[in-house]
Amino acid sequence: MERISKIRNIGISAHIDSGKTTLSERILFYAGRIHRMNEVKGDGAGATMDFMELERERGITITSAATQVQWRDNCINLIDTPGHVDFTVEVERSLRVLDGAIMVLCSVGGVQSQSFTVDQQMKRYRVPRIAFINKMDRTGADAERVRKSIIEKLGLNVVPIQLTMGEGEKFKGVIDLVTMEAVTFEGDNGDDVVRGPIPAEYADTAQIVRREMLESLSMFNDEMMGLLLEDKPIEQAMIRQTIREATINREIVPLMMGSAFKNKGVQLLMDAVCEYLPSPLDRCTFARNHDNDGSETPLASDPDAPTVAMIFKITDETYGQLNYTRVYQGRIAKGQHYRNARTNKMQRVGRIVRMHANDRTDISDAGPGDIVALLGLDCASGDTICGEGVNYSLESIYVADPVISLSITPASNADQERMAKALNRFMKEDPTFRVSTDPETGQTIIAGMGELHLDVYCERMRREYKAEVAVGAPNVSYREAPTVEATFNYKHKKQTGGSGQFAHVVGRLIPLPVDAEASYEFEDNIVSGRIPGEYIPAVNKGFQAAMKKGPVAGYEIVGCKMCLDDGSYHDVDSSEMAFRIAARDAFNEAFKKSRPCLLEPIMKVEVEAPTDYQGSIVGDLNARRGMIMGVENRGTITVIMAEVPLANMFGYATIVRSMSKGMATFTMEICRYAPVPMKLAEEIIIRRREQREQEAAHK
Repeated sequence: MERISKIRNIGISAHIDSGKTTLSERILFYAGRIHRMNEVKGDGAGATMDFMELERERGITITSAATQVQWRDNCINLIDTPGHVDFTVEVERSLRVLDGAIMVLCSVGGVQSQSFTVDQQMKRYRVPRIAFINKMDRTGADAERVRKSIIEKLGLNVVPIQLTMGEGEKFKGVIDLVTMEAVTFEGDNGDDVVRGPIPAEYADTAQIVRREMLESLSMFNDEMMGLLLEDKPIEQAMIRQTIREATINREIVPLMMGSAFKNKGVQLLMDAVCEYLPSPLDRCTFARNHDNDGSETPLASDPDAPTVAMIFKITDETYGQLNYTRVYQGRIAKGQHYRNARTNKMQRVGRIVRMHANDRTDISDAGPGDIVALLGLDCASGDTICGEGVNYSLESIYVADPVISLSITPASNADQERMAKALNRFMKEDPTFRVSTDPETGQTIIAGMGELHLDVYCERMRREYKAEVAVGAPNVSYREAPTVEATFNYKHKKQTGGSGQFAHVVGRLIPLPVDAEASYEFEDNIVSGRIPGEYIPAVNKGFQAAMKKGPVAGYEIVGCKMCLDDGSYHDVDSSEMAFRIAARDAFNEAFKKSRPCLLEPIMKVEVEAPTDYQGSIVGDLNARRGMIMGVENRGTITVIMAEVPLANMFGYATIVRSMSKGMATFTMEICRYAPVPMKLAEEIIIRRREQREQEAAHK
């Protein structure tokens, strides 16, 4: 148990270009895992955690990478995650299995669009965190403004445990408010952490900020509050213990500062990870017990308990499938058999490896809290692995729906085969990447979270599989939805000699609110056995099957609540198939009467550009049917927040760069679905119909 209490499973998450990978590189260096610090861009080698060729070329993180480091006497499993929203599933599944996280924020940018997404993910999986304001050496750095924006925009109870000594070019170190010491980082690589008295110019401010810190912490410790009221000294041990307990309970977020690029503040951040973030023993994890009606059962971080582990990520490699696994309870040993809770099949673990980015080390077993990779198992992302005597499953990973699709055509038959192999692998690895075949044209359609997402996969097909593919124009994933309630009364009756088919369903189609959590609901109001219970699931399946392709323009239908109120059956001719067909046709009949509308994805766009270009960028966004949600001035930089339909954002990267002489950057993520204006909807429907007719004729 003592070994488990020394484990920390942490992730580094942030908005794009906040310095996550640079911070990971410094952590590896100071922990002695690597002997030379590489940069994300610039020296050709690329950062250790960005091991893919594409990542090093583009200077971005595409896949999450895991490693393990030793810090003091603690063992830290570290996962570096992407910042682009297109690869958000990598962050999602990493946070699902981690015990704590470092949320990195830029000292100039502060809370940016992807910061909201990361915050929601951390809240979804109840992950305690430390906030780290990075890039304190940048011109325009302002830690106090960032602190206020975290409180206002994310609603977090932020408690600074450090104070900066200077900002921007004058940034030289931090003041530790727990020990009340000035800390500087000396040597070529900031190796030497030098503690000393607080300079006179910062002494008064440090006393004020420390008092504020203690007042915030005293809300979670009655003894501390008493000492504070009596003006008695408070021991460091009590302060540290209070910070730890309040952080683990997600009541506060400790705030730290530094500059990873300038090698300042990283060692103190690692000390804080070990002191304040939870070990596996501090987190309470629940699993569904399928031997006990699916009730929630707490898991114990006990190596002698029955094994429960989760496969949170898979990658297909030359020598087989690599299954990234978090062990919650019990032990996993090489050569032993374990049951997959989803398939109910026993499988043998061939090898267990500990990952360091793309390198690996063989180990014989793994215990509670360990994050390792297993070989020899045929699993899917989100599967639970169980030992003997338990039938548990862990909460799966939230997967967002794709918002953009495009067609791909192989150049030759040989390319077709290689493309199929690549697509099978990518689909297994990435739940947000979908592949389908257009039934009318036979074209292969790939769908994902954004242009960059699909562009990366097309490039990987060419590089890793030598598959030459022609890429069609991007298509927006529109949706169809009802706007008014409609009733249905449909009888399916077929007599062809022998046993026939009979099913009768009566009910209502009710539009769901736009902000409803689910896109489909089913309500069974059948009484007195008007329809036998065994046919009800078939009706539900029939409704869902009809929603896959709407009658307006062939897009998926969302926002429907189907109420089955009445019906009838035949003792001989009724069957599950008959009720499924009746439900499908009844849905189509009702949907046409519900005044259906077309919905389009609206993107939350954040453009960061020099103030001189604000007018032209705002004008361009308005011309794209965008709605400006806010404009914020940060020194010489202006940040423009807008909501713009995805259909009008294709190729925007090139346009915004040319408008600003290459100085503007932007991020974009799905915000919501909204009705398409009537005139545009008519054009989309006509264009869609013509496109399908042309493709069918060509075929």
